[in-house]
Amino acid sequence: MKIRSAVLRHTTSQRPYRDSAPVTVEELTLGAPRPGELLVAVQAAGLCHSDLSVVDGNRVRPLPMALGHEAVGVVARVGPGVTDVSPGDHVVLVFVPSCGRCRQCAAGRAALCARGAAANAAGELLHGPPLLADHTGTPVRHQLGVSAFADHVVVARESAVVIDPDVPFEVAAMFGCAVLTGAGAALHTAAVRPGEAVAVYGLGGVGLSAVMGARLAGADPIVAVDPVPAKREVALQVGATVAVDPADAAALIAGLPEGGVDVAVETAGSAGVLDACLAALVRGGRAVAVGLPHPDSRLGTSALAFAGEGKQLLGSYLGDCVPQRDIPRFLALWRAGRLPVEKLHTATLTLDDINQALDDLADGRAIRQLLRFGASCDSADAATPAKTED
Repeated sequence: MKIRSAVLRHTTSQRPYRDSAPVTVEELTLGAPRPGELLVAVQAAGLCHSDLSVVDGNRVRPLPMALGHEAVGVVARVGPGVTDVSPGDHVVLVFVPSCGRCRQCAAGRAALCARGAAANAAGELLHGPPLLADHTGTPVRHQLGVSAFADHVVVARESAVVIDPDVPFEVAAMFGCAVLTGAGAALHTAAVRPGEAVAVYGLGGVGLSAVMGARLAGADPIVAVDPVPAKREVALQVGATVAVDPADAAALIAGLPEGGVDVAVETAGSAGVLDACLAALVRGGRAVAVGLPHPDSRLGTSALAFAGEGKQLLGSYLGDCVPQRDIPRFLALWRAGRLPVEKLHTATLTLDDINQALDDLADGRAIRQLLRFGASCDSADAATPAKTED
């Protein structure tokens, strides 16, 4: 079938992107779902810094590539052998298609699936080579097994989590990356405990989800750090007890009763910020690396911080979540008013707005922009769950 998709053919850091236009909207041919795959009509897809890092070359991926890795859609067709999903089901798409059989999956660490990681690195799907091709017949790679900046996609069954159909698309889309990665970093990777002091550096969709996760865990205080005042304001709305500019963060954290925090979460994709996280910890504290810095980045922290002070540096991918388990749990918390994900939504755009959206993301003006496909946008009222007391 023919689809419209956002395609990256060359990386560039030349800005503004609305002028350099690294991403083009093209008509591609999409093959039919193979055994173990689904054809999904995309309804909403979120723009994430992980997408930006592919465009500017910080994350090296095989090109040309159809972009997009955070989305929600409606199943249009199932491939042979798929018996637990039906056409018409609503599904959140996730960027790690965990196979369920490798050593990591068997250990309960679905986010680190070895087969899924290999397929993602090659720009393929879990069950086979790319199904996308341009007008010349040249294969186009899939981004993280999803390629959701398109009206239709084929994904592995393992990349889709079935959800209730009453969840608004503009809310559900953010659960595939932002919520899993951020809330999971606090709840799973760091395993924040009630009463622990937490600092979150970087307040995009992932960072604000980490703030919400820390609040769910009972952390106090929760310090939110970002240079953008509007993002700091949202952080206070979703659970932070104080929000500060990075220039003021070190002094504020040093002034806390214990002289630091128990947990510091880095979501900015900066080695320097990760150094600041380690410096902010009390003895025995835990720093969680969530952002994606350039592969050549190096830390400047003293090695003695670990054995000498008992500090821990923890890597977190997809928030150490198991999507089939955790997306339903997080959606239940959203329904209860305890995970106000709708506050992350900054703008709703069309596929043709993609390069301008990259500029807004790079400039820090946006938290979560959503590209909308299919029916008209859900109303703001429909996207707000019933409130309950905390």
